[in-house]
Amino acid sequence: MPATVPILGPVARPRWQRALWMTAGALALATGIVGAFLPLLPTTPLVILAAFCFSRGCLRCERWLLDHPRFGPMVRDWRRERVIPLRAKQIATAMMAASSLWAWFAMPAAIRWLPAAVCAAVAWWMWRQPSRPRAAAAPAVRRR
Repeated sequence: MPATVPILGPVARPRWQRALWMTAGALALATGIVGAFLPLLPTTPLVILAAFCFSRGCLRCERWLLDHPRFGPMVRDWRRERVIPLRAKQIATAMMAASSLWAWFAMPAAIRWLPAAVCAAVAWWMWRQPSRPRAAAAPAVRRR
């Protein structure tokens, strides 16, 4: 059973707001899943966004995402320690670089720089996040 991660808690919201949050979460999750197979779409940030949206729209969907064998660990790590796994960073960076290069040749000259700029901003943010929990990041200092 996965480690317990607190659900953000129920907040009384009107039905239309919950529907909007659910729709946003479903779109973010679907885009993140597509991003696992296509370059240019980073999966980890989109799954984290989906969990955020689900926490405001449907606690059952949030719980499902937290308990998911593939996506759950990245969301739980993010919520506990604001950690993005190193492997996810490496794959996302490589895919964003490849897709930006492809976009440079495939897009009109006036906007061919745009995907590279967006991917660079995402990569800059992502690499500023820790790759492992803070307690594990620093080696233990042994005192005599």
